[in-house]
Amino acid sequence: MNESPLAISPLTKPKPDVFRVVAIGNFDGAHRGHAAIAARARALGQAAARGDVEVVALTFEPHPRVFFRPDIPHFRLTPGERRLARLREIGFDAVAVAAFTAPFAALSPEAFITDVLIGHLGAQGVVVGEDFHFGRARAGTPSFLVAEGKRLGFAVALVPAIRDETGVVISSTAIRTALAAGEVTRANAMLGRSYSVVGPVLHGRKLGRELGYPTANMRLEAGNGLKHGVYAARARVDGVLHDGVASFGTRPHFDDGAPLLETHLFDFTGDLYGQEMEVFFHAYLRGEAKFETLDALIRQMDADSAEARRLLADARKP
Repeated sequence: MNESPLAISPLTKPKPDVFRVVAIGNFDGAHRGHAAIAARARALGQAAARGDVEVVALTFEPHPRVFFRPDIPHFRLTPGERRLARLREIGFDAVAVAAFTAPFAALSPEAFITDVLIGHLGAQGVVVGEDFHFGRARAGTPSFLVAEGKRLGFAVALVPAIRDETGVVISSTAIRTALAAGEVTRANAMLGRSYSVVGPVLHGRKLGRELGYPTANMRLEAGNGLKHGVYAARARVDGVLHDGVASFGTRPHFDDGAPLLETHLFDFTGDLYGQEMEVFFHAYLRGEAKFETLDALIRQMDADSAEARRLLADARKP
């Protein structure tokens, strides 16, 4: 395998008494649908093995969409290491990350199976969505994977689309669409937790402090498609959750500048500059607006804070 075009994060070979099942996908968001895939993979292993089962997520970096269209910013729900941690939280025992490069994209479906799944990962079972395509030009089909599994001796399970309680398909695309529309409650229901972002707290112009609403400011990824507006939110600081209100957008009342996330934590005092903070979005309150006077803006901020306190009072923790 040293001469192959593969660059996959280290993963030890499965022990002789461990049945390894590999689930394949981008797994952005590590949402309820992905949790169902992890559960299906474990069930496949338990049905096929007498010993222990190891469920591995095979995912890709960068996202194939970014590789093929680097000119278009991609809205990632769980960037970098956060995605790997989330996947373990929802039921995967390990995560293998394949570098999505030109040589990797050029692998034939046959080579993907023999070199990646069997040769590199030692898969004895494979789980994919029922519309999964793989290999060069997406030529590998679900039926081809099933046939190769029978020929080469590994189990295959094709998982149909996972739907929520209303019958709507749970997918990363649907979650991004909901967040872009400000439908945070809907997105959170599909995620199975509150949507959140992580980043360092930056120095700003301290405009909020002058208005009696000091904020912790963060820059989000360029592709982040969260709807601009004001949200009831929580923030984790040093492992402690604090209720608050967050505004994401261009600050039309002040400068219409680059998008910035400004989070005001209720009843909090302390210096957050330089610290990493995670902000959880609970509910969308309103869109951005430009006010006639600063007093009008402050009255609206008072109302936003009161509404956020009300909504968060009975909300479960993320």
